[in-house]
Amino acid sequence: MYKLDKKYMAGPWITDHEINVVNDCMKNGWYNYDYVEKFQTEFAQYHNRKYGIMTPNCTTAIHLLLTALGIKDGDEVIAPDMTWIGSTAGINYVHAKPVFCDIDPINWCIDPKSVELAITPKTKAIIAVDLYGNMPNMKQLTHLCNDYEIFLIEDAAEAIGSQYHGIRAGKFGIGSVFSFHRTKTITTGEGGMILIDDDKLYERCMFLRDHGRKSNGQTYYNYEVTYKYMPSNLQAAMGYAQFQRIDELVNKKHFIFNLNKKYLSDIPDIQLNYESENIINGDWVTGLVFGKSHKLTKLDIINKLDKLGYPARPFFYPLSSLPAYPGFQKIYGQKNIHAYDISNRGINLPGALILEEEQIKDYCDAIHKVVR
Repeated sequence: MYKLDKKYMAGPWITDHEINVVNDCMKNGWYNYDYVEKFQTEFAQYHNRKYGIMTPNCTTAIHLLLTALGIKDGDEVIAPDMTWIGSTAGINYVHAKPVFCDIDPINWCIDPKSVELAITPKTKAIIAVDLYGNMPNMKQLTHLCNDYEIFLIEDAAEAIGSQYHGIRAGKFGIGSVFSFHRTKTITTGEGGMILIDDDKLYERCMFLRDHGRKSNGQTYYNYEVTYKYMPSNLQAAMGYAQFQRIDELVNKKHFIFNLNKKYLSDIPDIQLNYESENIINGDWVTGLVFGKSHKLTKLDIINKLDKLGYPARPFFYPLSSLPAYPGFQKIYGQKNIHAYDISNRGINLPGALILEEEQIKDYCDAIHKVVR
C-alpha cells in the first residue's frame, strides 16, 4: 500500500540541477541580476511574447498589469466565478468592481456567452483563467474584447504546458500572468511573471514595479509613488533551472493525469480535465467532477477519503459565495448556475510531481471505494 498524506497533494520535483544553479547564484549572484534577466527573457521567448516581467507572485502580477492598463475606481472587470481569489484580488486593489460570470460546464473556464451578457459601458477588461490547465474559448473571448474594445488578460497561472489550437497558454490577450508558487509545475517557492508584447505597456509595468523609477533616470529619483514588486535573483535562479526542465516537468504532469484517467475509466458519470483535438491540457492538477447520479458533494467525498486515510482538495468555491465578497451571492447565486453546481461536486486529486504510479493507482482504488 502506498498511502498518501497531505504532502503529496501538490509540490515540486527538485533535482541536482536546481540545487547546482541555486548554489551558483548563492556564490556569484549577489552583484548582478543575471538570473532574473535570463528567466524573464527565455520564458517570454518560449511563449512567443516580446517581454517577460518577473514579480514576487502571480497576484502582484495581475495587480501590476491592471494598474499599468489604467484600470481604476468605477471601472468593471469581468472574471469567472469559480477560480482562486488571487485571480480577482487585484481588481479590488485598484478599486474597480469585480463582475463574476458563469463557467462552461465542459472546460470549467469562463463562458463567453455569460461574459457578453455582463458587459456594460463600464467594463474595461476580462480576466480569463486557464483553470487547472484547462483552456477557455479564447477565440470567442478575443472577438468579444475586440468588438467591445476592452482588454483581455489571460491568467495562465495553472496552465504551463497547455495549448489552444497550437498556441501556448500565456500568449493570449494584452497580457498574461503565470504563477511559480511551490505547488505549480515550475516553482520559485513564490513568484510570478507577466508576459506582454506592447512596448509602452512593458515600460509602464517596469516603472510601476520598482518605486516609480525610470530605467534611464537618475539614481534614487522617483516620479510616482508606486510598488515594490521586484523579484530576487535567488528566486529567479530556481525558476530558471526549473524552466530548463520544462518538457520533463510537463510530461510528468501528463503522466499523472493519464494514470488517473486510466485507473478511473471504469467509473461511470465522472468528468476529468477537458481534452480535445485542439486543446492540449498542461494538467497542473487532475480535476474530478462526480456526476449527479453519485449523489455526493465535494465535502462528502473529501470526508469519505479522509476516513480511508487519503487527502483531497475541493474545487475552488464560487467567489461570490465567499465572505470575502459580501452580498455577491444574492447577485450571482442563481445566475452562475454551472459555477455553483460544478464546484459543489468537484475535487482535485493529488498532483505532486514526485508521485509514482503505484501511489496513483492506490489513490484511485480509494475513489472506487467512495463511489460503491
